[in-house]
Amino acid sequence: MPLLWSVPLTLAAAYAALLLLLWFAQEKLIFLPQKLAADHRFDFGADVHEAWVPREDGVRLHALHLKLPNADGVAFYLHGNAGNLEGWFSNADFWRRNNLDLFMLDYRGYGKSGGRIRSEAQLMDDVRAAWQHLVGTHGAAYAGKRRVVVGRSLGSALAARLAVEERPDLLVLISPYESLQALAAQHYPFVPGALLRYPLRTDEAVAQLAVPLLLVHGDNDEVIGIEHSQRLLARAPPAAGARLLRVRGAGHNDLQVFPEYLEGLRAAFTAAAPR
Repeated sequence: MPLLWSVPLTLAAAYAALLLLLWFAQEKLIFLPQKLAADHRFDFGADVHEAWVPREDGVRLHALHLKLPNADGVAFYLHGNAGNLEGWFSNADFWRRNNLDLFMLDYRGYGKSGGRIRSEAQLMDDVRAAWQHLVGTHGAAYAGKRRVVVGRSLGSALAARLAVEERPDLLVLISPYESLQALAAQHYPFVPGALLRYPLRTDEAVAQLAVPLLLVHGDNDEVIGIEHSQRLLARAPPAAGARLLRVRGAGHNDLQVFPEYLEGLRAAFTAAAPR
């Protein structure tokens, strides 16, 4: 009898240990930053400038700012969970062709940004600080011009919440997830949802939107299925005028090579009317 009990007890102990590890190691599983040397030089053109966002705890967040001579507006871009600005800022010519400035932030621990991510609240506060840095420092340059918030993959929930608070002229969510909780349940059904310290509820933010919303998703996305965008579309209120651009054949990481994706973004930027 003791031997019969030892197997389930061992399995239960192993499962408990796994859940404990997941609780304390979530940041390492969700966020995959790559650091850059402090003296790293970017080669994206003379019109791309480094920017620094100071935080109250002494950490400085790093960003890149494409500034054109007479831009029609600015896109505030929150990127995905891996890499840094060296990889994410690689399509600056697209923004130049559309005459839009681009401001892109590296989260804590990514690229040249200091510190490390400790909570969802901290992450969202950093995003707000970066937005305020942009509109506070360069607000006059963008007065009466388009202000677009873009969130890709991990950045989706952050961008959607920022758009609820700041009401830009357009919100674009690229390869978004309904919530990180829903995504985790899909890929790791054995993990209790209450264990997740980063629920990142894109769906809750989208339901509160009062600005135009464009969802963009590849129908061959192997990481975040297009059904996430379909459910977000259903949650968006009529005031958002939400629509879904389905990019046929595109996966999670190759959207930018599809002409339908680039043309869809261009059309949405053109149609966005400054408030």
